[in-house]
Amino acid sequence: MNNKIVAGACAVIAALGIYLYAGSGGAKTTEVATTPGSSQSASQDIKQMVADFSSRTLTAESASITSTQLIVDSGGSNEAVYGLPEDEFFLSVAPYVQNTHPCATHSLTGCQGEMVEQSFGVTVVDADGKEIMNQTVKSQPNGFIDLWLPRDQNYKLTITHEGKEAKSDISTFESDDTCLTSMQLS
Repeated sequence: MNNKIVAGACAVIAALGIYLYAGSGGAKTTEVATTPGSSQSASQDIKQMVADFSSRTLTAESASITSTQLIVDSGGSNEAVYGLPEDEFFLSVAPYVQNTHPCATHSLTGCQGEMVEQSFGVTVVDADGKEIMNQTVKSQPNGFIDLWLPRDQNYKLTITHEGKEAKSDISTFESDDTCLTSMQLS
């Protein structure tokens, strides 16, 4: 039991240290951290870091997110890689009316959606018809809505805004994209 507590504490400390390090522009070294299998607190730290990049309160030369990793480059050889939670999949969605861009791997520091800081109705339903999410969400300064969904599932995503609607089938498997920019509201 003590080994589990120590391992969890070490994972949290490592994730937090690298989080602070990546945002501070420290020495040019490569840091690697992983959270799969570690504590829930470490997973929350990674999710908070993603939220901070999306809201533009944390900056880096570049930060992108695959289905398994957050990759932060603070310039030069200063890159940090963080493992994402094993049971959750990150998907960033940029609903639009007129302008979009093609995207597969979401760039937290580069992707810009059309509809900045606007309210959307977001509904996610699983393959069995169970509603996973049904709430009003405000898009971030980058125009995206960030979703953390259970992994290895198929879903129907519906987004509404001012009487307009967009629907998409999405999935959360390891080979799936983390950026969805094809949901045109009409």
